[in-house]
Amino acid sequence: MRLLTYNIRYGGVGRVERLAAVVNACAPDVVVLQEATRPDVVEKLAAATGMAAWAAHAGHSVAFMSRAKVRGHAWHRPPSSRRAYLEIVPADGALRIFGLHLSAVHSNWTERRRVRELRAVLAGIAEHQGRFHVLTGDFNTLAPGETLELRKLPPRLRAFVYLTGRKIRWETIQIMLDAAYVDGYRALHPSTPGLTFPAGDPHVRLDYVFVPTAFAPRLKRCEVVDGAAGVVAASDHLPVVADLDVG
Repeated sequence: MRLLTYNIRYGGVGRVERLAAVVNACAPDVVVLQEATRPDVVEKLAAATGMAAWAAHAGHSVAFMSRAKVRGHAWHRPPSSRRAYLEIVPADGALRIFGLHLSAVHSNWTERRRVRELRAVLAGIAEHQGRFHVLTGDFNTLAPGETLELRKLPPRLRAFVYLTGRKIRWETIQIMLDAAYVDGYRALHPSTPGLTFPAGDPHVRLDYVFVPTAFAPRLKRCEVVDGAAGVVAASDHLPVVADLDVG
């Protein structure tokens, strides 16, 4: 199964053709979208990419498209989260996919919020810990050891970092690692940055694919899509594609 995670920015309005070109270049089986708040846009994007199933809701950031019909899907919004996460069960039931979009802005204050949101997601999916599943999406945070270049932030966001403590304690991704998940891209590319944002001049990695450590051998490929025609104009994020062995 080929999985694509893609933040399409502001609902993808006015960019269906560009987004479709990027998605088609990746040939995914399932696409998890973030900032997909316009169901009409997702419907058009699904049609333009040959997806048989899709779901989006104006009240939720996360949506999906699938080349084959799915067994089911549902949004779950924990009380401590600003956004719901999306659960997708493909038709064969070989795995579950959980798509999420954590709170934005880089600061100690927002990082603490992301920690609360992620802990709530992990609690919500705890029953699936022993089975094959994937967590993917825009985590809006940096992994341990990665660096935020403050000089590249817009002035207002740079000021927010200073006001909440110049040195940000990046904890969110460490929580995933401590919960026995593998950062798919970093596991396969230990020395390549894999930056995903902003698309035109990427300097941070915000978009991730995680699998439980026990199922890490099933992750065969994980790449940042930075070479597809029109990818810079399609959105402000670069998508991430992963190949999974679901046999």
